[in-house]
Amino acid sequence: MSHKNINDLRVIKTRKIIRQAFIEMLCEMDYDKITVQELARRAVINRKTFYSHYDSLDDLLEEIQHETAQKFIERTRNMKRPRDIDKVTREFFLYSEELGKLGEKLNCFDTSLAHRIKDEIMTQTWETHADNNIHNIITAFVTQATLAIYRQWITDGRQIPLEDIINITSELICKGVNNFTKE
Repeated sequence: MSHKNINDLRVIKTRKIIRQAFIEMLCEMDYDKITVQELARRAVINRKTFYSHYDSLDDLLEEIQHETAQKFIERTRNMKRPRDIDKVTREFFLYSEELGKLGEKLNCFDTSLAHRIKDEIMTQTWETHADNNIHNIITAFVTQATLAIYRQWITDGRQIPLEDIINITSELICKGVNNFTKE
């Protein structure tokens, strides 16, 4: 990414326009269908301007995913894992719904970048236990189960009300996790 002065109002404005156009496109189409040329056309900039701010579409996507992950981490910072997993699950669904179509798209990516973002969240929010394989398995279970349920709920067209899917997910996960933790 270019090392432009990120405090320059022109840079801030241009980056905002690029991000807005990219998010709109991301909500409308699959990521692999987005091109820099079309993004530049929609943002009313030229391709060179895009490349002066980002090295690639992947960099732009990673920036947005990272910022989104950091906001989720901040929302759940005071929650203890795994004790408060029901609260974390609730926040995941509520935050994803607040993000709307963008939350849906970001959470349904199944790419190495999406896995890095998930790992970033897990690293920053769960206590690390390098020598505790059970803890690592619980972490993997919670993460994968929550995402799988969310993705299935999206695939099914959100047929189950939000509060109900939160409760179902929490109950499924908590009953499984509680069998292995004693807090």
